[in-house]
Amino acid sequence: MADTDATTSGPYPLAEPGLWVERVGSRVFPAGAPALFLDRDGTVNVDTGYPDDPAKMVLCDDIAAAIGAANRAGIPVIVVTNQSGIARGYFGWSEFAAVNGRVLDLLRADNASVDMVLACAYHEAGEGPLAIADHPMRKPNPGMLLEAGKRLGLDLPRSLIVGDKPADMEAGRRAGLSRGWLVDGESAVQSGFTVWPWRDREDFGGLLAAIAALGAVSGRP
Repeated sequence: MADTDATTSGPYPLAEPGLWVERVGSRVFPAGAPALFLDRDGTVNVDTGYPDDPAKMVLCDDIAAAIGAANRAGIPVIVVTNQSGIARGYFGWSEFAAVNGRVLDLLRADNASVDMVLACAYHEAGEGPLAIADHPMRKPNPGMLLEAGKRLGLDLPRSLIVGDKPADMEAGRRAGLSRGWLVDGESAVQSGFTVWPWRDREDFGGLLAAIAALGAVSGRP
């Protein structure tokens, strides 16, 4: 069993024992910019269960193109990921750091970059300080999106979220976003939040159009 490395005094960007908040790169965004929020496992990279091996990381189809479109439009790209494997003791923050670094490197090799990564390790099945049920930072709760919004001064209602689970969409809705794209999902509308499916090239085109529209509103080409 791996060491959980659950400490704010270690070498990792932990805002608290179970919350990773990493600012990636140095791009500066104007106050009130909308963002592209992304789940990680199953959305950015192919889901391998409890990912602890960087060598097994493979990007999902078309995700680099979506992220690259946001980069060109001047839209912050933010990964928000639940990582209960850390709470369960399957791996620690060191393994998370290695896997996450590999995912970011794969994106960079495909001309796409992420601006912030937030990861929540809290889970009711965990041990010690990570054993918290329904933590506000764990999706479907909106804590990670709200934290990113506060740190970057984002316009959350105009932001988008892409994920492969209903919990991702619910986190977006609770954070005040108005739209999300659900990988292999169905369309739905709930309390002013619209879920669009991402199953094929037509759906992907709709996501790219939405990203481009955000860039146009933000004054970018």
